[in-house]
Amino acid sequence: MDRREFLWAMGGTMMLPEMAGAQAASRATVLYDGRASVLNRATADGDALWIQMADLKGINGFELKPQGACREDICIPIPRPMMNGTRFNLSAFAQRVGQRVVADPAMRVWSFGEIPVVRGAFLESRQAPDFSVPDRKGRLVRLSQFRGKKVLVVTWASW
Repeated sequence: MDRREFLWAMGGTMMLPEMAGAQAASRATVLYDGRASVLNRATADGDALWIQMADLKGINGFELKPQGACREDICIPIPRPMMNGTRFNLSAFAQRVGQRVVADPAMRVWSFGEIPVVRGAFLESRQAPDFSVPDRKGRLVRLSQFRGKKVLVVTWASW
């Protein structure tokens, strides 16, 4: 094995300049949910990150299906401009689902925040939904009556 083949096989940083530039231009790091995913076939268009469709599931758990991008029982319809051949615009998807994104295209790093449709709407306000239950004397007590106070809710079921 000659030096060029060795460096290419090992992914060394001492590659020939033309090889290093080509590889760096297609590599990107995506940060999401406490994980860093290094993608070798990603392209950037300004702040927009285009990834391979096959990489989507490993990044955020969504899988592309005919009905859209799906994760468990959630499916988000995907318009055609967000796809191009085998590539998928991850930045446009984040904008579509209301996900926060911080990008540094020069360093080829994109950081994605929580996906609101995945975490549930109740976490948006960090408040439990209002409900009412009877107290020991049979009077209805609403959770909203305790707004601004710390409350411990204990539940029990006989089944």
